[in-house]
Amino acid sequence: MTPQGANTLRTIELPYGRGTRRVSLPDDASVVQLPTAPEPRALAPLLDAALANPFGARALEPVDRVTIIVSDASRHEPRAELVAAVLRRVGDAAVTLAIANGTHRPGDPSELGLSPALLSAATVVNHDANDAARLVQVGTTARGTALRVNRCLVEADLVVATGRIKPHYFAGFGAGAKALFPGLGANDDVRVNHRLKTAPGSRAGVVDGNPCREDLEEIVDALACETHLLNVVTDGNGGAQAAVAGDLRAAFRRGAAACAPLFTVDAPSVACIVIADELPLTASLYQASKLVAAAAPKLLPGGHIVLVAACPDGPGPIDVINRGIYDIGLAPRLPDEHTVHLVSTLPREVVEQTYCRYAPSVESVLEQVDGAVLVLPRGGDMLWAQ
Repeated sequence: MTPQGANTLRTIELPYGRGTRRVSLPDDASVVQLPTAPEPRALAPLLDAALANPFGARALEPVDRVTIIVSDASRHEPRAELVAAVLRRVGDAAVTLAIANGTHRPGDPSELGLSPALLSAATVVNHDANDAARLVQVGTTARGTALRVNRCLVEADLVVATGRIKPHYFAGFGAGAKALFPGLGANDDVRVNHRLKTAPGSRAGVVDGNPCREDLEEIVDALACETHLLNVVTDGNGGAQAAVAGDLRAAFRRGAAACAPLFTVDAPSVACIVIADELPLTASLYQASKLVAAAAPKLLPGGHIVLVAACPDGPGPIDVINRGIYDIGLAPRLPDEHTVHLVSTLPREVVEQTYCRYAPSVESVLEQVDGAVLVLPRGGDMLWAQ
């Protein structure tokens, strides 16, 4: 890039922590925004209509025991509305509310936006992937992944997986059967499934022919109880656009098809990509690394990614970030020669323990690189047009 002093500059506000960060860019930098979405729809009627017209399964009926799965605080989802819609269908069932922490540490259920009355009335399972006493093996996938899951999945007459369908860098899209596994899976087994992220088909926006997705979806066949899906599709501003219910595979695919156009963009490959997004995706480097995967397809060899993520919760587990995320999930997607810079609130000495290079500002990186600049203010959910 031409040194900033020789170029006209403009400023842009990027999401950063609970606010924004003002960044000066060369005037010829390309800023890619998410597509303009249709007017959002009222959420409660949308969910009720989906449950009344399930795809590939019978409609929900009253049961004695139901386990309703919700995502943990690392996902921004309308949990209260999803759970309420299910409760309107299952009568006076004894409710177990399972928090799908996956391999994340159990958090505080009060931070999930659910009412204290619901949390008090339900049996709350705050899943711990390392708590062997709460895990039971229900099968093994065709690819050899052991399916050890929380006991709440085998102690119910009905399991309902809720969540928001959004692009996911190696499972194709989030939600669907992911709520059950890895959401309620054993740590070691989830790591085995995640090794499949290196497979060519394990990419954002890919469902069928995605080895990681197909492997985790075998949890549906391994469970003896009835399973059901209720997923919402929202746009980049959180507006409800669609909802799907029914079979965990078939209904999910219908939802993924509705989701893809809301996040599909296009741009040329460039030498430098500045990428940011909102909380909770940028709360830690562990989570924010998904932005690196989103940027990778558009980075030229020798290029630079500037990851703008405040990381108020710290980096996350350093070894997992460097080995399980970068070595296995990110490096295979990036060109052989690349540099990832992190602009955050983390101290230099912490950043230098990770795969990232410490950067005090976006501008400090742009001053050092040549070539076109691409800016992705809401880059975490972007899908690239084929």
